[in-house]
Amino acid sequence: MPEQITLNDGAAIPQLGLGVWQVDAGITAQVVGWAIKAGYRLIDTAEGYQNEEGVGEAIRASDVARSELFITSKLRNGAHQRDAALTAFDDTMKKLGIEQLDLFLIHWPVPSQDKYVEAWKTLIELKKAGRIKSIGVSNFNQDHLERIIGETGVTPVVNQIELHPRFQQRALRDFHAGHNIHTESWSPLGSGRLLSDPTIASIAKKHGKSAAQTMIRWHLQEGLIVIPKSIHQDRVAANFDVFDFELDAQDLETIRGMDSADGRNGPNPATAAFLF
Repeated sequence: MPEQITLNDGAAIPQLGLGVWQVDAGITAQVVGWAIKAGYRLIDTAEGYQNEEGVGEAIRASDVARSELFITSKLRNGAHQRDAALTAFDDTMKKLGIEQLDLFLIHWPVPSQDKYVEAWKTLIELKKAGRIKSIGVSNFNQDHLERIIGETGVTPVVNQIELHPRFQQRALRDFHAGHNIHTESWSPLGSGRLLSDPTIASIAKKHGKSAAQTMIRWHLQEGLIVIPKSIHQDRVAANFDVFDFELDAQDLETIRGMDSADGRNGPNPATAAFLF
């Protein structure tokens, strides 16, 4: 089973979970149900994914106690103003059908609209009201983090960022470590592009594991929280079957050497301006 990572507010999050980005709403409940049965306890969704209702359905259908599950969602980019954020959060909670959210993140800073500080203050307000256990951010660069911490005195528990062997974000992770912010990896398999990478394939063969399992193991050994996604039951289970082997020092050094400054697959947080 995955380790529990202690966050800077004292809460604990499972290190390995399921992400449901781009999981069709019609199958989300089934996929999340498979994950919970396979042992996952961390489920990561977002308002912008339009599948929170399916996550809620799976929670209700599960025989695992709600207290054992760690549910994350994210504030949509078009709802950074306080009143809009409060309304959006109410909608999230209605769709999930739960009383308290374990973790709520600002999905993107969208610096061009310059409202992410207001959004952060609203999350602080919701946490103080007891509606959220922990608050964090996603896709924030160092300057965004410095600003919200400087203007509120409240440090996010996590920053969920694109992170995989081709884009390791070492400088940002160093900043996180210096401020007790845990790094959470989205697109941990490089949006699937690294599943056929020969370097990863060689390490995977050495351990008798798949490329996906090898990369998930790398994230775990790097101390990252990781949320791989799959809509196939066998792969959902396989992605959780990563606790019976370890990468050695040479494996880790080889993967470290795969890092590339231009390895980003997703949008750049400095310029991303989409509102959903």
